[in-house]
Amino acid sequence: MKKLLFIISLLFFCLSYSQEFKQQQRVWFAYTGQYKVSNRLGYHLEAQFRLDNQLEQNLQNLYRVGGIYYLSKSENISGGYALANTYNASLDEFFKENRFWEQYQVNKKWNDNKNTIIHRFRLEQRWVEQLAAESNATNYQNRFRYLNRNLFHLLNFKSTNEELYAILQNEVFLNVGDNKVNSKLIDQNRFLVGLGLNYNNNIRLELGYMNHFITSTSANNVMNHTISVSLLQNLDLQKH
Repeated sequence: MKKLLFIISLLFFCLSYSQEFKQQQRVWFAYTGQYKVSNRLGYHLEAQFRLDNQLEQNLQNLYRVGGIYYLSKSENISGGYALANTYNASLDEFFKENRFWEQYQVNKKWNDNKNTIIHRFRLEQRWVEQLAAESNATNYQNRFRYLNRNLFHLLNFKSTNEELYAILQNEVFLNVGDNKVNSKLIDQNRFLVGLGLNYNNNIRLELGYMNHFITSTSANNVMNHTISVSLLQNLDLQKH
């Protein structure tokens, strides 16, 4: 099943190249924090800033908060709220998107616990502001996302607490049901390769290249060649 899901994700990535699209360069900065406060509960904080390749124009910023319920050491469910502000170049203005999200995630170690494979399934309910429409008008969309993320151990530094690893991941976005945001089945595909530095399994710094393909109902499809810089924290705040 895991191999099938990964093959399907790669298939969507390959199909994107059969479409006409325009190409652009982008730089993304992201912070993701997961904080465990009890044996079963935790919370999620996330902030992303997406800019052009000159780091001059802010194209989108996204903030996501939520709660986590740990089913086991390798499985959890979570959900929450997200706010996205996206720049519309033709109108020289930002539009807002309010979003609820729910997800299930499972992690599996292999190769003597050195490598990790992650499957993440997320549902989103989106309310997207329409700048050219009536005041406060929004369009609604349901979206499903599947992320396949693989971390491959490369080497340890001076201590076993510091690890260099490689990243290979793909995430496909599928529109669900009728909607006015994007009528196409495949909304986006994000394929990323990169390197990461893991300190004590608590803090990770990752640098990679992301091929970000976006479809559109009313305009050309877009392929963004993106430099991705991410800081991830996974902290245990329980009192022991």
